[in-house]
Amino acid sequence: MGKDLPSNTPSGEMTFDHKIVTVERAAGELRRGRPVLVATGEEELVVFPPELLTGAWLDSLKAVDGGRVHVGLTYNRANVLKVSPRKGDVALVEVSDHMDSTAIQFMVDPADDLDHPMMGPYKVAEKAAGPLHEAGIKLCKIARLLPAAVFAGPVPKGRYPDLLNVTAEEIAGYDLSDALSLEQVTSAQVPLEGAEDTEIVAFRPKDGGTEHFAILIGDPNRHDPVLARIHSECFTGDLLGSLKCDCGDQMRGAIKFMREQGGGVLLYLAQEGRGIGLVNKLRAYHLQDQGFDTVDANERLGFFSDERIFEPAAQMLKKLGFSAVRLLTNNPDKVEGLKACGVTVTERVEHKFPSNAHNEFYLRTKKKRSGHLL
Repeated sequence: MGKDLPSNTPSGEMTFDHKIVTVERAAGELRRGRPVLVATGEEELVVFPPELLTGAWLDSLKAVDGGRVHVGLTYNRANVLKVSPRKGDVALVEVSDHMDSTAIQFMVDPADDLDHPMMGPYKVAEKAAGPLHEAGIKLCKIARLLPAAVFAGPVPKGRYPDLLNVTAEEIAGYDLSDALSLEQVTSAQVPLEGAEDTEIVAFRPKDGGTEHFAILIGDPNRHDPVLARIHSECFTGDLLGSLKCDCGDQMRGAIKFMREQGGGVLLYLAQEGRGIGLVNKLRAYHLQDQGFDTVDANERLGFFSDERIFEPAAQMLKKLGFSAVRLLTNNPDKVEGLKACGVTVTERVEHKFPSNAHNEFYLRTKKKRSGHLL
């Protein structure tokens, strides 16, 4: 698969932080449409993102190990296609001779399910998925791609030295390590409309990943439980004023309420679309336009209904000196998520706004299927 690539890995024992960087680099390779190796022990699998698959790459993958190529699907996506995993939560579907790259893309992307309902039937591989397959799919998630992967192999260790290699163990430990490594980078006074006494504090993971922000309204003291809100970024709602959700109303409403109450902190997390990323959120919107609710849309894409983690919010609170909060939310999962991360939640403060013609069904779904207290 090309010439050997020079290594920039520093000599000596690999540090834990460097392992996290390796995962980020591997995710970057997938986003560029290049394969990577996922390894455990002496075994390696070639992994490729199916949404970027071309005919030429499919031919190359079939040449890896005598034509044994499989597509790994999460349980949620496999369930849509009426296939079941042999074991665990990942189904391996055999790539038959008649399947081209377009057919594989139809398999993993639900955007065309209604137009191509008979692309199957699909044959589940006799061998059950293992840790390498689970890691490959998780790596595609980290890359903000669809949660599916094309696998070729296994191949003997060292067969393809030109491909970036990452271990299943490194991928499995990625999320929590990223959250716990947050460090304050800088802060600045940013007067907001209706809350001029506001400071924004930026936090960045040690691996150089995506920043999260704490928006401090006023000067809340560190001795009493602080009025706080965990807010996942929403480009469409926060910035564009989209009527499909209530995110913009919640963000601006929280800032206004904190100012009226004498101060608070809004934790702005880089977890667009409940953790699936903006592109995949737009894919979910496309499905919602076809009649699926927000939970079904995320699961039809192969994700969980909510992929967010709350460790970054907890770490920012602790680094800012807050150990207890009055949490501004309608979502009980946020309360339990913060508690699980060692933050005391003394009170849940109601935080809801009137619906409109575009988000009424969305809000009903949050109440009925996600347990929001609306």
